[in-house]
This record gives sequence, structure tokens and C-alpha cells, in this order.
Amino acid sequence: MGQTVLGNADIETALRDAREGYVARNPKSLARYVEAQAVMPGGNTRTVLHYAPFPLAMARGEGCRLWDMDGHEYVDFLGEYTAGIYGHSHPTIRRAVDGALNGGINFGASNMTEARFARAICERFGLERVRMTNSGTEANLLAITVARVFTGRKKVMVFDGGYHGAVFGFSGGGSPVNAPFDYVVAGYNDVEGTRAAIAAHADDLAVVILEPMIGSGGCIPADPAFLRMIREETVRVGALMILDEVMTSRLAPGGLQSVRGVKPDLTTLGKYVGGGMSFGAFGGRGDIIDMFDPRRANALPHAGTFNNNVLTMAAGLAGLTEVYTPEAAGALNARGDALRDRLNALCLAAGAKLQFTGIGSMLAVHTVRGPVRTPAEAAAGDQKLKELFFFDMLAAGIWLARRGMMTLCLPVGDAECGTLAGAVEEFLAARASLLGAG
Repeated sequence: MGQTVLGNADIETALRDAREGYVARNPKSLARYVEAQAVMPGGNTRTVLHYAPFPLAMARGEGCRLWDMDGHEYVDFLGEYTAGIYGHSHPTIRRAVDGALNGGINFGASNMTEARFARAICERFGLERVRMTNSGTEANLLAITVARVFTGRKKVMVFDGGYHGAVFGFSGGGSPVNAPFDYVVAGYNDVEGTRAAIAAHADDLAVVILEPMIGSGGCIPADPAFLRMIREETVRVGALMILDEVMTSRLAPGGLQSVRGVKPDLTTLGKYVGGGMSFGAFGGRGDIIDMFDPRRANALPHAGTFNNNVLTMAAGLAGLTEVYTPEAAGALNARGDALRDRLNALCLAAGAKLQFTGIGSMLAVHTVRGPVRTPAEAAAGDQKLKELFFFDMLAAGIWLARRGMMTLCLPVGDAECGTLAGAVEEFLAARASLLGAG
């Protein structure tokens, strides 16, 4: 990276130099960004991909590598925000998609793969029934909606800092574009506060939805006691429990719930389960999901032109049954745990205000010293230092989320983990005074 060691008062100088170096290295990405602004607000159609001074544009990917428009190579430690678990153009996935294309697309009918894929999902994640959608957002929207219909209640409990898709963002308590449900916002990992909130709203509480590890909010695991309490209290008051495993289903062969010992009423899925194609699903108890059975006189409708599209059905089935097997899931997440331990050992040895949280193949960096058990504790970190970390990692050839989230894909091996560890070690040394190290 070649940074100059700077004093604590010079974070602004360090950031200015990092940004200037970034701009100088990436003129083609800048030109693409300027051109895109003519037809998309801010040159963007997916908010998370935007960051100042402008976002990089990737030209191609192979395995666990990416190349931007200016020809720079990166090790992909973002993995499309957990969706890219197979890397880029995995041969098994590619064969499945090619085969589906050869048979024609957009049938407007049931096809030969969807029931096999549905069975694979149910068996893998312990669901009695499943319905498919096109995204995790859709899956959560429908799961929450059916929970409200099933219980005859209106209130939806969510958690501060939680995220369940484009219309379910609760950083800071909520978003102006959220779906207009009657929300109760509780504190993540706050056992007694959440227990009290469930009791206070018991008569009209339809459902509690949460991730067993907050993903977008900083890879913050739920305490097992917190999950158990929610399961016990929802049963007691007659509300449903949804575990959003759109991200976390990758963390164990049967999803994170399978190793936490908590069985929700409904589970939502998405991301990598579609084999790299657009995908979402919600499933669980048969008596709830069967409300969508069209043979019923009072069946709930469930539309979606591409719910069973042949590309997703083929890619998802191949990925789940041939590539991301239970054995592969175990190995990938063990590699992620070892990497996180390695990175945290470097931070501890340097005495730096830096740490990595997460489980298995998901991790996030935080510029704080103490424990991180809630999104608020994560947000209390030095955001300028986190931005500097991001730009320094890019300069070192590491692709990650601007907010500091990283995930491992299957092609990431010991060499790539070593590359990341080396980049972090150099960051700790070059920015020591800014990190309070030593």
C-alpha cells in the first residue's frame, strides 16, 4: 500500500490522500460513473454499491478474482454480499444454466426442475413446504404478510439495525420507504427488553422477524439465550417467529438455526441458494404455507412471473445438491472461522482499535475495541477509519463492501486468505498511530 505513517490528528489528511490515489488509479470507472448519471439518479440503481468519490465498475470475474475497468485485479472477498458463494462462472453452475437455456425459457407453465429444487430446499433446511420468489425482499414481504393473515393480528416486531430487504430497513429505527406495517422496534440481543416488548404487545403481535446473525448491520451474532427467549415468548403469546436466513443459511449445512437449536415457524431464504440467479423463498410449517394452496376455496394469491424461472431452478438445484454440499459448507465456514481468528490475532498483537466479527464465512470489520453485540455498538466506531480501511484494502487488491463486510466464496483458499491477512497486517503497521496501536 505504501502509506506514510501519520499522526492521530491527520485522519483527514490520510483520507484525502487515499481518495486522491483512488481517483488517479481509476479514470475509466470515473468516466463510466459520469456517463451513467445521465440515465440513472446518481449513476446508480442499487444504493449499496454507491460510495464517494465514485464506485468502481467491474469488467469481469473468474473464480475468486475480479478485474475493474482500469485493469486492476482484486481478490473477491465480498462475494456479492453472500450471494456469490460459488465464485464467478463455476463450471457446474454454468453447465446447468446452459442446459436450461438450450431447453427454452419463460414457459408460462410449471417446468421439470422446480419441484426437485423445492424438495432439495425443504430437505436441506428442514421445511415442510416452500414457496419461491425472486428476492429475499419478496420472501420476507410474503412471510410477514402470511403471518399476519394466519394469526389475524397486525403488529410486526423487528430489531434496531435489522435489515430484511429493500422495504425492511431498520438502521436508526426505520426507513421512509419501508412497507407500511405496524412495527414494534426492539433491541437486538436485549433479552429482558425484548421479552417486555413482546408481553406489552401480546394481544396484537403477529410475528417477530430477525436474523440469527445480523448481516448488513455488521455480522453480529444473536446470543443463543436471546433466540431461545424469542422462541419461548412467541409460542406463549401466540405469535409466529420468522428467522431471516437469506444470508445466514450459508453458515451451516442446515442454516444457522440448525446449530442454534431454535426452530422458527417460518424461514426466509435467498442469495446463494439460487445458484447466483435472482432468487428468494419462504417456507416452514405446512399449515401456514398451505394457505397458498390454490386448491383451497379461500387460498391466498401468490403471483410472480419469474418465481419458477428455469435459469434459477437449474442453477439453484445444481448449486445446492452438487456444489455447496453439507461437506463443502462445513469446510468453507471452518476456513472463515480460522481467517477471522487470524485477523483478530493480528489486531490484538498490534493493540489496534480494530476487530472482526461474524460467524464462519461471513465477517465484518469494526473500528472499536470493546465487544460488539448490537448494531449501535458497531456504529459507534470511527467511521473515518473504516473508510480509510476500505480504500487501503482496494489499493492492496482486496474487494470488500464499503461498510466493511466480507464473505468467503468457495474458490477462496489459503493463498487468498494469506493475501488478506497480509493486507491487514500492513494496514495495522502503516496506520498504527491512527489506530491507537502500540
